[in-house]
Amino acid sequence: MTTASETAAQHRLGMLLVAASAAVFGLAGILTKSVDADPLTITSWRGLVGGMLISAYVLWRRRNGTGESLHLGWQGWLLAVLGTISSVAFIAAFKNTYVANVVVIYATVPFVVALFAWVIAGEVFRRQTAVAATVCLAGVAIMFWSGLGGGHAFGDALALMMTCLFAFYAALVRRFRNASVVWAGAVSAFLGVIPAWLLSDPLTVPRSSIAPLVFFGFTFALAVILWTEGARRIPAAEAGLLGTTEVPFGIFFAWLFLAELPPTASLFGGAIVLGAVFWHAWRDARSADRFATGGKFRRETS
Repeated sequence: MTTASETAAQHRLGMLLVAASAAVFGLAGILTKSVDADPLTITSWRGLVGGMLISAYVLWRRRNGTGESLHLGWQGWLLAVLGTISSVAFIAAFKNTYVANVVVIYATVPFVVALFAWVIAGEVFRRQTAVAATVCLAGVAIMFWSGLGGGHAFGDALALMMTCLFAFYAALVRRFRNASVVWAGAVSAFLGVIPAWLLSDPLTVPRSSIAPLVFFGFTFALAVILWTEGARRIPAAEAGLLGTTEVPFGIFFAWLFLAELPPTASLFGGAIVLGAVFWHAWRDARSADRFATGGKFRRETS
């Protein structure tokens, strides 16, 4: 029987792992922009290295009796293909607009997922989600308006397309409850190698870019593994709240390593989006805490 102290320790470990995953995911923007290669080539290297590491992780979990099936079926293959397309759009978006714009637009994923889940699975579209989604839409519109004047509208559009594709992917994961999601992610990473070999030559990258590309694949796999292990130990609401910290991490890293600061309109629109996202995540976490404590919040006495 698991003791209360062991449960608390697992909960703390889960929070740490998810937060670390968000920080590692936040490196994607600066790694993409620091490599002198086209999006397909970057996706190819990231997918090859990341796919191998994720596959090793899946096989390790299967050996320990906690892994998932390696049989994808049509559902798993659909997830893999969607994941590949969204990955290419993700990398291309970073190449064509500010890192802050990409990560902030991507932060609207939970609301787009809720919309797709309502359409696909008939899940209830909650009032707080509708309010937060409307506010996010206003913030994204301001960012697009800023991009029209600064030549970044194409990159913003790619970020929005990637967000919609990933949201559709996440909604299907909810619907395909028996799908091997992590293994589909590994296969998706490998599929990202194909377009690069058909349309370009990934081996023509400068030698100076090979190490960053390999490191990019490593961070991708590490972020996936950290998230998978962490999310297993804490409630979904808490995982979602901690996952949103990827946004400030991404913006901070872009400022620290690239000295990249988007225009004022983008910052204003991004602040609106982040406010809505954090408010929604905080409401979810509070609701989960209320449920866990039998409808009453814990009160600390001084």
